[in-house]
Amino acid sequence: MSNLWNLSHIQPAGIDVLAGSTIPAMFWNAVAERGPRVWMRQKELGIWKSWTWNQTADAVREIAGGLMSLGFAPGECASILSNTNIEWVLADLAVLSCGGVANGIYPTDAAAQVHYLSEDSRTTVLFVEDDEQLDKALEVRGQLPLLRKIVVFDMEGLRGLQDADVLSLAALRELGRAWNAQHPDALMQRVKACRPDEVAILVYTSGTTGKPKGAMHTHAALTYTVRGYNTLISRSEADETMCFLPLCHIAERMGGEYFSLYTGARLNFVENPDTVPENVREIAPTVFTAVPRVWEKFYSGVMIALKESTRLQQAAYAWSIGVGTRIADLVLAGQPVGGLLKLQFQLARWLALNNVRKLIGIHRARFLVTGAAPISPELVKWYLALGVPMLEVWGMTETCGAATGVPATRIKPGSIGPAASYNEVRIDPATGEILVRGPNVFKGYLNLPEKTAETIDADGWLHTGDVGAIDADGYLRITDRMKDIIITAGGKNITPSELENELKFSPYVTDAVVIGDKLPYLTVIIMIDQENVEKFAQDHDVPFSNYASLTRAREVQDLIQAEIDRVNAKFARVEQIKKFFLLDTQLTAEDEELTPTMKLKRKLVQQKYAPQIEAMYR
Repeated sequence: MSNLWNLSHIQPAGIDVLAGSTIPAMFWNAVAERGPRVWMRQKELGIWKSWTWNQTADAVREIAGGLMSLGFAPGECASILSNTNIEWVLADLAVLSCGGVANGIYPTDAAAQVHYLSEDSRTTVLFVEDDEQLDKALEVRGQLPLLRKIVVFDMEGLRGLQDADVLSLAALRELGRAWNAQHPDALMQRVKACRPDEVAILVYTSGTTGKPKGAMHTHAALTYTVRGYNTLISRSEADETMCFLPLCHIAERMGGEYFSLYTGARLNFVENPDTVPENVREIAPTVFTAVPRVWEKFYSGVMIALKESTRLQQAAYAWSIGVGTRIADLVLAGQPVGGLLKLQFQLARWLALNNVRKLIGIHRARFLVTGAAPISPELVKWYLALGVPMLEVWGMTETCGAATGVPATRIKPGSIGPAASYNEVRIDPATGEILVRGPNVFKGYLNLPEKTAETIDADGWLHTGDVGAIDADGYLRITDRMKDIIITAGGKNITPSELENELKFSPYVTDAVVIGDKLPYLTVIIMIDQENVEKFAQDHDVPFSNYASLTRAREVQDLIQAEIDRVNAKFARVEQIKKFFLLDTQLTAEDEELTPTMKLKRKLVQQKYAPQIEAMYR
């Protein structure tokens, strides 16, 4: 973006672009307005296949007809157990169009979790992606008396399956075509009967502090919030976006599927979670929303590639990023950028910065959006120096996604921005907790009235559990989770997220959990970046046979110690990390230590690795 020094061109629009007081009404209005235009794209056998609004409508109509033919009634719940793909969206919109409640289940969940979520939500129809997910469903269906049918998206490997209660998505669509032919008005009658105050979706919290809780969101809250999003991080039909985070998480459901439905921005689905870097470069999104771990991974990739480049290339990058950083400093300070610096930035782009942006896949991006976890301010500044503003948003499942956001015209790294125009945000003077109130706040937790009452007070304020502060400009800064603040044995209050963010800025560190509550000093548990540390080991002839041996290598231990020393230099002595240990198991989203958005679960990690933690204090 050559006009980095003038960000007014990405100011959001305040106009309502699509009518509808429920998600299905909004969808069918979009179909009527945009029919032949492309909405979604997904790779099939290496080739990108486009879905127009009309093609999407045909599929949704047939799936909904199939559900009605099976006796699916308004108010019933259907769950979707699948990775993020177009079929997920089709099933979701069909369930909602029938007047049902749609619930997502993480594809990494075990059979026991599938049972709990299906039972708690009273699921009657379960959509599953493939044979792997079907196995989980079949393992627990005997304990789910309300479950009538299981629908499989991909039947590969299930050709010979004979089960009266399991059918393919194609077979469901065939049932739907026959049903719709006999009942041509049934679906639209269901859509029109859907009321804004009815529950539309369930989004289960990750359950890091007990069993997952089903947050209930109404059609009114979803349509209200998605309109609000367009006043915060505007999109249009000209935008290309990427859909790759779990659709059962509020971030992708709202910021991906429903926001795209409202604005008409094209949704491009990645092949699978492992192909995100390659798919980003193919799609070259114009607006890109991701979690900090993704942004950290891109930065690490560039730093590693730089080490392998020639001295001339390294010098070109150093000069170019220096120019970008000087401009970023001026932009962040609200000061004008001079003509000479503008010319130097054009040269910097030509020399190095354009190549860096293409390497990541953000060369067409108008802006980037980050959320779901804290991010290092230095990382925000680095992307700005490349010429791409990064806007941090903050919210949670219970606020229907973003409740605050940094405006493009006044970026403050380290801040989550002022309250979004569609809700109120304040700080509890007694506890420092961030409170949110507005029509976007969820209806409550399914089957848990007491938990709901604990979370939403009598005045309608949602107690978020995050501690923060507001500056003179109304910008919020999160200092930590209330339950995560560390008070050392010496009585010093420590905010672990600040140290953890600094550590994650290292290309060799994927995640970190700082320990020290009621203890004499701080220690840290670190999960290394396998790819980058393996490369370091190979480049320095460090012998290792597997992941565990890699983490135990003296040279790797010294490498991480150097990264900790770098971070410690920025903090007072009492806030510095004295010891560390490296997790010697390569964790994936299927491991209990990680949340679905790939963050280490602080409480569980502390419990599971208690012996290693105790050893650091001997």
